[in-house]
Amino acid sequence: MKLLSKMSPMLLLAAPLLFTASCKPGKVSETTDADAAQKVYVAPGKHDELYLFASGGFSGQLAAYGIPSGRLLKVIPVFSQNPENGWGYNENTKAMLNTSNGFIPWDDAHHPELSKTNGEDDGRWIFINGNNTPRIARIDLATFKTAEIIELPNSAGNHASPFCTENTEYLVGNTRFSVPEEGKDDVPIDTYKETFQGNVSFVKVDPKSGRMSVAFQIRVPGFNYDLAHAGKGPSHDWMFFTTYNTEQAHTLLEVNASQKDKDFIMALNWKKAEELIAQGKGKKTPAKYAHNILDENTHTATSTMENSVMVLDVKDFPELVYYMPCPKSPHGVDITPDGEFMVASGKLAATLPVFSFKKMLEAIKNKSYEGKVAGNLPVLKYESVLQAEVQKPGLGPLHTEFDDKGFAYTTMFVSSEVVKWSLKDYKVVDRIPVYYSPGHLSIPGGDSKKPYGKYVIALNKITKDRYLPTGPELTQSAQLIDITGDKMKVLLDFPTIGEPHYAQSIPAEKIVKNQKRFYKIEENKNPFVTSSEKDARVVRKGNRVDIYMTAIRSHLAPDNIEGVQVGDEVYFHVTNLEQDWDVPHGFAIKGANTAELLIMPGETNTLKWTPSKPGMFPYYCTDFCSALHQEMQGYLRVSPKGSSTPLKYGIGTKVEHQQ
Repeated sequence: MKLLSKMSPMLLLAAPLLFTASCKPGKVSETTDADAAQKVYVAPGKHDELYLFASGGFSGQLAAYGIPSGRLLKVIPVFSQNPENGWGYNENTKAMLNTSNGFIPWDDAHHPELSKTNGEDDGRWIFINGNNTPRIARIDLATFKTAEIIELPNSAGNHASPFCTENTEYLVGNTRFSVPEEGKDDVPIDTYKETFQGNVSFVKVDPKSGRMSVAFQIRVPGFNYDLAHAGKGPSHDWMFFTTYNTEQAHTLLEVNASQKDKDFIMALNWKKAEELIAQGKGKKTPAKYAHNILDENTHTATSTMENSVMVLDVKDFPELVYYMPCPKSPHGVDITPDGEFMVASGKLAATLPVFSFKKMLEAIKNKSYEGKVAGNLPVLKYESVLQAEVQKPGLGPLHTEFDDKGFAYTTMFVSSEVVKWSLKDYKVVDRIPVYYSPGHLSIPGGDSKKPYGKYVIALNKITKDRYLPTGPELTQSAQLIDITGDKMKVLLDFPTIGEPHYAQSIPAEKIVKNQKRFYKIEENKNPFVTSSEKDARVVRKGNRVDIYMTAIRSHLAPDNIEGVQVGDEVYFHVTNLEQDWDVPHGFAIKGANTAELLIMPGETNTLKWTPSKPGMFPYYCTDFCSALHQEMQGYLRVSPKGSSTPLKYGIGTKVEHQQ
């Protein structure tokens, strides 16, 4: 077998220091475009050409930027509570953060994935994974709101997620951390090789509504599974994953998971798995996981706890998976736009292998195996599936995407550069330094059948001297690179939220045409909606007080409330009566230990508050909405528990009583 290029891991880890001198392989291009300012300038009142959706990493959110300007447009709350708009705090959205472990107000969001039709980004939805508590979220790009979150059972470290098939038939989520089967997981850690396993979740997506469901899981060997990509065209029926820790170490992985000279790409035939499930070959297995949905008509989330999942074990169906050797510790596998080739290399490697799907099928047919793993799962010979090796690309190849002109672009984490190479002869044609240590990169449509090209966005892990200092932690960073010419040119550095593990970008026109501007008040089905100001009221039932409130420029109704007592459970149900674009109203009351509400036009949101002491509590609109925004306020009087103060509410000269 051809030896895979190897280098001392310690030397590679030290490489960033070595490469600060003139030791980078090949010639570095002149990197900055003289017309950069003009190319990224978006005049006042004009719009960007593209949306860029970047993961918020440890913030748990998703950020939308305009490209080429790099302007932050919106932070979309997903897995983490967001006091800016009450996400996860208000009564409408708390259920979105429910899991089988209870209410989880945070996650680690890594990989946005745009929905696809015929292998092309279609702009309907974008999905993102929760890495810590395994989940997949769907964001509706008509509203830029998280519409659904589904938990993945039998999983841990949902990192190889949520990559979709060519027509968004399925999303996948695979285990970064292999774990024992749920219900059988109280076992010694040192029984890893015997009891730990990986699980690939296939999440079905309804083509019309986008509604998700866990269709089935495939139990695979207990390796660590990293990123994935679905096949396209000829490889449509397959999903490809990279693996590491094929040693199945459970401690000090930087040493014990580096004993072998290679890890694997796992090729999984999802079409065949789908057929086996349809034939009743799956095993229904107990599994508890939450499925949370935000209803657009009621503006309220519900959480349902599911109790089982269908499972196929590859030990029983070895024809489902085949392993291909690749350099050590690969971070992902990327599929060319024509679906013919797979690119994957190790994070500490100095070569970049390209594998052929056609050769893979031939190797399977001819049983060109170099051995087996986990007893009966074939490992294909490296030479049998290899198309070519890109020589001297740089150090630490991590992630590759493709443009519309037949070129591939790969980040080099260790040597801090993006390398451009040809899909025709597999030779490096250009390289550009980035600052510093890029993880992923994003090309518009770069993982699809029809790349848009034009730009590379490098998502860098370290910024060091690129921005004004902000204490011990510096801003996260991205760099916009022009790839329209023979030589790559840096156009812009721009800061990002969280840690941008990965991003996807799409022409703005695919999203703008579907934008929802406001919710029609007559279609509001929230049970606590107040459709007109005359219906505003306060109702007491025992120690529960429901305040049906309206907001419109520039007052809240009611704006005087008395008769609430210490210990009452007070629910503010605020309906925004506006029917115009970009006129949200906010709501907050002194002493509330949750967050504000931010209510879109035509929407109803609910804030729960339990007053703990008597007093006068002002409330007001928090979102500047008109010249008289400061006057948009009210008072709520809280009396001691057991007080005889009658319930009284009103606005202006109108006062209502409820005994």
